[in-house]
Amino acid sequence: MVIDDMNEQAVNEKKTTKNTVENSNTDNQSDEKMQSAEKVSIPEDDIKSSKKKKPGKHTDLEKKENELIEMRYKLSDINDRYLRLSAEFDNFRKRSLKEKGDLIKTAGGDTLVDMLPVVDDFERAMQAMENSVDIVAVKDGIGLIYTKFKDFMKYKGIVEIEAVNQDFNTDFHEALVKIPAPDDSLKGKVVEVVQKGYKIDEKVIRYAKVVIGE
Repeated sequence: MVIDDMNEQAVNEKKTTKNTVENSNTDNQSDEKMQSAEKVSIPEDDIKSSKKKKPGKHTDLEKKENELIEMRYKLSDINDRYLRLSAEFDNFRKRSLKEKGDLIKTAGGDTLVDMLPVVDDFERAMQAMENSVDIVAVKDGIGLIYTKFKDFMKYKGIVEIEAVNQDFNTDFHEALVKIPAPDDSLKGKVVEVVQKGYKIDEKVIRYAKVVIGE
């Protein structure tokens, strides 16, 4: 009996020692796993930063939509500016045409007003011719009116184009016909003027109609 009790006690001691060893090993393994988990854990800030660096599809789509809206606003603004400029230019064009027309009318009116004294002289000369028997006085009166009218033309800048015995120049002369030159020195020159020509400040307002010698 004593031997049996001793044997049973020995067995129990072995079991207790085995359990102690196993528990120790288990605790060691748990500690190692916890340490391993602590080593591979990622800080929360790094996770947030990573998410910010890689935006999702929805973020890209919103960005594109905002860019499209901004471009539409810019296009609308440019279109409004174009319409305003177009309207302003159209108004400027119409105003310029009106001012030009008014200027022409005013200039023409001034010219006609300056011609009225000459018209008065012609009327007086016509009345004098009906009652006068002195043909010389009539001729002198008409000569004075003609001189006055030439002075008026000169005052307005209208000058006669020189033609007779001048070299034929298409810038000022219009040839009606060619005839044999009465002299060799007149070949290619104007020998007769059918209708006088006039110019204003070197601008031809009527070409001289001439006869050319050949």
